[in-house]
Amino acid sequence: MREDYQVLIDEVTALLGTPATLENRDFGLIAFGAHEGEGDEEDGEDGALLMDPVRTRSILRRRSTARVRAWFESFGITRAVEPVRIPPDPSAGVLRGRICVPVRHGGVVLGYIWLLDDGALELSDPRLADVQAVARRIGSLLADESRAGARRGELLCALLTAAPGHRAAADLAEAELAGELGPVAAGPLAVVAVVPWEEGAEGRSAAAPGIPGAIAVCAVPGTEGLAVLVRLRTPGALDPARTAAERLLRSPRAGATAGIGDPCTGLGPVPGAWRQALAAARAARAESRFGPVARWDRIGPYRLLASIARPSGSPAAGAPDPSVRALLEPGHREMARTAEAFLDCAGQAGRTAALLGVHRQTLYYRLSRVEQLTGLDLDDGEDRLLLHMALKTARLLKG
Repeated sequence: MREDYQVLIDEVTALLGTPATLENRDFGLIAFGAHEGEGDEEDGEDGALLMDPVRTRSILRRRSTARVRAWFESFGITRAVEPVRIPPDPSAGVLRGRICVPVRHGGVVLGYIWLLDDGALELSDPRLADVQAVARRIGSLLADESRAGARRGELLCALLTAAPGHRAAADLAEAELAGELGPVAAGPLAVVAVVPWEEGAEGRSAAAPGIPGAIAVCAVPGTEGLAVLVRLRTPGALDPARTAAERLLRSPRAGATAGIGDPCTGLGPVPGAWRQALAAARAARAESRFGPVARWDRIGPYRLLASIARPSGSPAAGAPDPSVRALLEPGHREMARTAEAFLDCAGQAGRTAALLGVHRQTLYYRLSRVEQLTGLDLDDGEDRLLLHMALKTARLLKG
């Protein structure tokens, strides 16, 4: 459908002789007309005449800022049924005025056609009636895409949440999703997870407008995560998945991270790739060195720990190993940090003391306290392994 939107916006651009853009209701760019002027293209005058910072950012980053969105919405465009003229405001980066033509379907605004305005076009101009007719055609397409996307999201959610003992339910969801996606379902595909994610945030439409490469999106119950199924250009090349993840993380949500699972051929491996992506996203929350977008194949020991840990608050949440419960109490945070640093440094006292910025004698005292709190012997390899895994698992759960 993206090609259809481009054809329609090119039609509007040709009709009015001014470059038009199409955005969804969340101000994500869908299509834009050619920005060509009458001056010397080499001296940059065309850009100065036709563009302003807001439109430039919208095209280059395919999204407007929340501040710009609020400014435009203050003119009532979310309720309008007729074109709305919006004056320039240099303080908002809007150097040229706009005419906004709402794109509606079934009484609901689904997007906007934006026209750069030099004041010469009257709102009574009959050509704007033709633009509104195009807007109605676009609204019908967006509604169809939203319905189809919602269905794909429902099926993806059913596939990801099917109980292990109910293979028939997973097979049914996989077959129906394959039918919705057509040849794309054969892959290559990747799964992106974003945590935490609140339902109703960007991406609530399973069509995922504005998320490049996304073919199905759903919030997964019980995980606080958003799952995005992304079409890859070639097997193993995860760039489209990273681009989708980075786009989602641009939304203002504190502490959100993303993970990417191994590439998939077909829909069968998708549930496993979702678990990998979710583990990678949580590892990125636990260890900033991985994030904000982490790949499953690059999170090292957290691949193993993810099979042990469960997110806090979930029914299967893992309890800390009894040996470390006292060490993980709030009053012993410094001891826990010291123990983790010591084990991260392979038990080398000099490196650990330098990392923590303490004297060796201080380090030795703290390590003796760790042994007292845990009952573990830091000269014993198995005790060290248990402590290290327990501390890393606690970090993963906290993340």
